[in-house]
Amino acid sequence: MRKPVTLLVLCVPALCALLLSSTACPAQHFDGSWSTKLTCPPKGNTEGYTWLFASTIQNNSFHGERGTVDQPGYYTLDGKIADNGSAKLIGQGIVYSRQYARGVFAHKGGDYSYEVKAQFLETTGTGTKSEGLGIVGRACTFEFTKRQATDATPPSGSPSSPQ
Repeated sequence: MRKPVTLLVLCVPALCALLLSSTACPAQHFDGSWSTKLTCPPKGNTEGYTWLFASTIQNNSFHGERGTVDQPGYYTLDGKIADNGSAKLIGQGIVYSRQYARGVFAHKGGDYSYEVKAQFLETTGTGTKSEGLGIVGRACTFEFTKRQATDATPPSGSPSSPQ
């Protein structure tokens, strides 16, 4: 009896992908290459910026990254996407310049992190950054776009303004 169960477990995902629509196969529903646009408007004396960077979703796990690992300006965005498209992502980075970072303790080379509430659809998605204390934080937004196989050039990963 063990072999038929193993065979069934191995074949169901393949049958799902072949026979059913992508909405019926949640584990592969959002998989692929994505472009992520992060926009943080100016607030008080803090400059605004927009970043465009490549991201991937594999088995409903989101990962986006920009910059050089362990260097000021490095940033990652990670999290799990539910079958209905809702997600709680975690943004983490290293401050590039006090000019673009909010908070009393923000300084070049300092670490930061925050939560992002996101909602994904078939080929698009949106998200908002938690504003923290409100006085210190700002409302940053995210736009996600699934890239087609014909999209040959990935986003550059460079910001319109550094951070």
